[in-house]
Amino acid sequence: MEGPHHRKSPSASGATRRTALGLIVGAPLLSACSGVQQSLSQFSSPFGGQDAGPAGPPQQPQSVGTGQVKVGLILPLSASGNAGLAAQSMRNAAEMALAEFQNPNIQLLIKDDGGSAQGAGQGTQQALSEGAEIILGPLFAGSVPAAAQLTRPRGTSVIAFSTDSSVAGRGVYLLSFLPESDINRIVDYSSSIGKRSFAALLPDNAYGNVVEAAFKQAVGRKNGRIVVFEKYGADRATPARTVAQALGQADALLLADDGDSVVATADALTAAGSNLRNIQLLGTGLWDNPRVFASPVLQGGLYAAPDPAGFRSFAGRYRAKFGGEPVRTATLAYDAVALMAALARTQGAQRFAPETLTNPSGFAGIDGLFRFRSDGTNERGLAVMKVATGGATAVAGSPKSFGA
Repeated sequence: MEGPHHRKSPSASGATRRTALGLIVGAPLLSACSGVQQSLSQFSSPFGGQDAGPAGPPQQPQSVGTGQVKVGLILPLSASGNAGLAAQSMRNAAEMALAEFQNPNIQLLIKDDGGSAQGAGQGTQQALSEGAEIILGPLFAGSVPAAAQLTRPRGTSVIAFSTDSSVAGRGVYLLSFLPESDINRIVDYSSSIGKRSFAALLPDNAYGNVVEAAFKQAVGRKNGRIVVFEKYGADRATPARTVAQALGQADALLLADDGDSVVATADALTAAGSNLRNIQLLGTGLWDNPRVFASPVLQGGLYAAPDPAGFRSFAGRYRAKFGGEPVRTATLAYDAVALMAALARTQGAQRFAPETLTNPSGFAGIDGLFRFRSDGTNERGLAVMKVATGGATAVAGSPKSFGA
């Protein structure tokens, strides 16, 4: 996979096997055996937007597990390129979750959608006709509505893996890494350490648009002010000069882009006369990148991301089982299946009801706490990481529970 999806993981600790626990007023907490960056490519590739063409013949449907509760899993297993690689890794992770969850009462009905909306509709219809009580997937934003139009009339929920919040909605929940969570966490933390005046320099693309909306809302909630806000396309120099001229009025600067682009943006600001050591730099999970850690001007910058320990542990177990590296999004499939197993064990007939899925106490997975909102989006409990030459260190850990 390209970018963060293809990141190698350091060595992992051994697996632990836990069942569902109670969190706060008896809410189900998924203690998955034990971060996360969204990939910018998810906003310009099928993960966030378009479908992908199939690379080969569709894979045959497969059933995994012998439980009584049937769960559909829709993935682009035969899609071309990185999408197909991600799907294979996510299927492996789903099977791994079943193997590690003690005696799950789950049977996975795995369907290949070929990376198309039509395929997603066909796979969803097959899974429903075979008795699926809930659908996990699809991966592509363009495929989610095709699944939803079949599940909504039946009152069946979908937990999709797209990063595009626009496809979330009634009965369609996104278990993915949304930029909104990164921005809310980093702005909240910045405010807690006294930052009140913000500047931002963002890419003029779909990812930048999502970050912009979340950033302006988050700063407003904290009664902060935005002293300068600019976006860049191919030309970084002009917006960088505008931001550089106003940085003296700000005490924090948000740069939200992938690793190479963040470094280039920081260099453009320096060339425009900014001394970035005099301001607190802020970023998103995309900063979890060796290029960022190696950049002298980004040292000390803060970004929001899951605690990386969970993924390290998961990746170690994955390597031992499958002999290769998991893509970064594989944890989504693992957590989705483990959550289904936990809810099937603890919640009876209401196991996949909307009020169960949207329990405000949330669930704990490989990448920390997460909860589904009634609008279908999610919120994650993230750590705050500090850039250093050897990598990143946590300056604020992941929360142990969600606030109201």
